Amino acid sequence: MKPHQLIFTALPNIPLVQTGDDLAAIILQGMNDILLEVLPGDVFVIAQKVVSKAEGRMVDLRTVRPSPQALELAQVTGKAPELVQVILNESSSILRQREALLIVEHRLGFICANAGVDRSNVQGDREQYGTWVLMLPEDPDGSAERVRAALQEATGANIGVLIIDSHGRAWRLGTEGVCIGAAGFPTLLDLRGQPDLFGEPLKITQVGLADEIAAGASALMGQAGESRPIIHVRGLPYPLRPGHAAELIRPHEEDLFR
Repeated sequence: MKPHQLIFTALPNIPLVQTGDDLAAIILQGMNDILLEVLPGDVFVIAQKVVSKAEGRMVDLRTVRPSPQALELAQVTGKAPELVQVILNESSSILRQREALLIVEHRLGFICANAGVDRSNVQGDREQYGTWVLMLPEDPDGSAERVRAALQEATGANIGVLIIDSHGRAWRLGTEGVCIGAAGFPTLLDLRGQPDLFGEPLKITQVGLADEIAAGASALMGQAGESRPIIHVRGLPYPLRPGHAAELIRPHEEDLFR
């Protein structure tokens, strides 16, 4: 009997991505470097930072003017007012604040720390390293779809694309990879009504498949200087279909942690 396998492979030789770079071309070169053909059902998981860099989602804090709200929150958090202003620009509401941390509802709908605005592994000009910050993609689902369409045009294979970021969780320590953008991927599986081992129908089971794959890919990507921002996944035990990251967002009325 053939074993069930789900294989994660980090694509090698990924360059430092710059604004305007073609991520699909970078992926195809990485696949070629390991002599691996793109096959139907393959999934590519891309770190948010390389997508944001390719789309020019960087801002120089020296150009930001903080608002009165940003100045007030800077006093509470100890963050630079200019950084707080960028976080506010990316947020629809502030849920919690304390020293060094803002928990927000991002304009895309999910809850995260500091609206995903990040300084690590971000560089503008070398002399002013540390003044630039990176924001999440403007439309991560759209970004995923553009990469997917380009890969499918080049290979003819039906594939899925996920864009992921590292988020904390309200009830557990440690960050993990989560999906913030998807194309051609079943982000949320509704298994309600399907039989269990004994034929009893499942009552409440929904599976965040995109987040499960994101977490596995994130473990291989690493969180520091590993330079493995693109992961190829083969063996997904479910068929591909259209899906969007918004399917994973819990409705306000069901969110007990607000």
